Amino acid sequence: MVLDEVRHFSSEGEASEGGQRISAVDRLVEQIRDLVRERGLGIGDQLPTERELGERFQAGRNTVREALQILKAYGIVEVRPKIGAVLSGQHEVAIRKLFAFQNEISPASFLDVQGFRRIIEVGVGDHLILNATAEDLDRLEAINAALIDNPDVEEAARVDFAFHEALVDMAGNKMLSTNYRLLQPLIVQIMRVGKSQRPAQVDTYRAHLEIIRALRDRDRVAYAYLVSRHLEYGLQFVSGS
Repeated sequence: MVLDEVRHFSSEGEASEGGQRISAVDRLVEQIRDLVRERGLGIGDQLPTERELGERFQAGRNTVREALQILKAYGIVEVRPKIGAVLSGQHEVAIRKLFAFQNEISPASFLDVQGFRRIIEVGVGDHLILNATAEDLDRLEAINAALIDNPDVEEAARVDFAFHEALVDMAGNKMLSTNYRLLQPLIVQIMRVGKSQRPAQVDTYRAHLEIIRALRDRDRVAYAYLVSRHLEYGLQFVSGS
């Protein structure tokens, strides 16, 4: 996780995970996120105190504070007087403001986001080609099937995101999936573009089927090409392009 402006390496040292060096702060950020999911916490719910987090995860005070600073920078938590850290709903607003003003997406912002997605979604291709099971691919088809007959633009965009989220999750890299989901509000906003037009929705459905077919055929080149082409498709609907 790269947020150098708000994070420094902890004096408690680093740990190794999957052959990579992970700081105590980054590790604690992931543990706090896991805790939120396990407890089913929602916006406005209070997190444990700094002391409780330190005791639960065997982390020093400075590490806890730096981890909370990262979550605050992402807009995931906010600190309220006399209450402490609570879950915030501001990360969606922050991401929208960062890339899209007045709910419009510029061609430059579109290309930035889709370029980020291409790095991730094409990058996991080798792993998927080698490790995706028939059940994994059947699940992708089931998600995609919910797209073709969906008349609701918002729901269609969510289904579209769910398909790509599932691709990333199949790589089995927890940190990669977490960071991909941080951009969900913006990615879904991009996916709304053109969804009100029936041909675009049908084209998205068919593009997904081609991607699944490439994975079933274990064809790396076809997978990379089809994902890249699919991610560029929406540019024609972006204002100013």
